[in-house]
Amino acid sequence: MSSWLLYALLSALCAAAVALFGKVGLQNLDANTATAVRAVVMALFLVGVVVVQGKTTLIGEVLANKKALTFILLSGVAGALSWLFYFLALKNGNVAQVAPIDKLSVVFAVILAAVLLGEKISLLGGVGVAMISVGALLVALG
Repeated sequence: MSSWLLYALLSALCAAAVALFGKVGLQNLDANTATAVRAVVMALFLVGVVVVQGKTTLIGEVLANKKALTFILLSGVAGALSWLFYFLALKNGNVAQVAPIDKLSVVFAVILAAVLLGEKISLLGGVGVAMISVGALLVALG
């Protein structure tokens, strides 16, 4: 198995855990405040990973690359907005409905990668994207 596939599957498994743990944790709490607490936990955890890996000296490299830093900051804002909207959706909806709609991010990412980055989508890939779209809607609405 390719390393990218293993990491992608682990990412999907952890994302599923986010939905389940988030839904249970949000009971009787403000979604935005809970998301902020989650973000702090994530930041501390990730800083710990960098420290354990001995890569703290690479932080300067990231900060020195203005273009990369700009896009990393934009990615952070987009991620934060995604979490805020996701937790609000979980607070007000069922995991079985929210999670599939959230996975339409796959469809949006493929389309935006083609339009903005010039990535090619094969016919088979296009069919797969269409099936993800239909599948997400069927699961969420079914």
